[in-house]
Amino acid sequence: MNLLEEIKALRATVNELKDAPSEGVESFRIAYLGRKGRMKELYAQLKDVPNELKKEVGQSLNELKSLIDHRITEWSASATVQDDVSKEDLTRPGTAIGGGTMHPISLAKNEIVDIFQRIGFTLSEGPEIEDDWHNFSALNFPPEHPARDMQDTFFVDSESALRTHTSSVQVRVMESSEPPIRTISPGRVFRNEAISARSHCIFHQVEGLYIDKGVSFADLKQTLLYFAKELLGEQTDIRLRPSYFPFTEPSAEVDVYWGLETETDYRITKGTGWLEIMGCGMVDPAVLSNCNIDPEIYSGFAFGMGIERIAMLKYQVPDIRMFFENDKRFLKQFKGL
Repeated sequence: MNLLEEIKALRATVNELKDAPSEGVESFRIAYLGRKGRMKELYAQLKDVPNELKKEVGQSLNELKSLIDHRITEWSASATVQDDVSKEDLTRPGTAIGGGTMHPISLAKNEIVDIFQRIGFTLSEGPEIEDDWHNFSALNFPPEHPARDMQDTFFVDSESALRTHTSSVQVRVMESSEPPIRTISPGRVFRNEAISARSHCIFHQVEGLYIDKGVSFADLKQTLLYFAKELLGEQTDIRLRPSYFPFTEPSAEVDVYWGLETETDYRITKGTGWLEIMGCGMVDPAVLSNCNIDPEIYSGFAFGMGIERIAMLKYQVPDIRMFFENDKRFLKQFKGL
């Protein structure tokens, strides 16, 4: 038998060894790879091989050595695992897997929805990619209206964009429902804004709409006061400041008193102690007409709030960016809430 045939026969023998040999892994290693092992003898015979065959024989030798090394590593790892299992006390209790937690945005959203559902508001949702009519035109944003510049939009194409508010869902509800309408629309919205401690290009909103006969601004104020006290406690103070939105008239901004006890309080509230949490107002008659609701018969109010702002206030979070970083050290603080 020539050297090449001997190598092939030895490789076939090693290939057939699926389990560690009975004499043990270390004995096998010494027999094949030791100083006086079989591989040492085969490599010594390489010098007598004709030059035209040395490349082929040398390659076969290297492949055989690699196969033997692989088998030894495989058997050694298996033996280590079995040894570890044999030493383990299988009667001991296993390691408990900790429970997960809801994200603070989800916690805040669920609480907001629950408060409004207790006073008769239903839940409505809509698409995140909206057409121009539902996102702008129906809400009193004609193409040339300067108010469109108030919202920096992520356009998908010439006819659609990522929604800039969940007011688009309210338009869909008004188009498909008859008053009285009392609904809230939670969801994710998008605006091309600079990211800072107070704002983000992706955020979450809950917008509310109430349309019926004889609805007044006093109804709006009382509803929002009820909401603030239910969410933050009976001692909560709110204030309404005149503002402007194309789809409401009159319009107002709603602030909640945060306080000025720490340096963070000064930074978040810009030294005023008040934190803006939502906008609101009476639904503009033009919006009602656009949605086929008679403004001579019906009136209504609308409001919209950022869930991140509510969560910051409720959980005393100083930076809105923390909600989007998925830092487990931050998220695990909400376990059990």
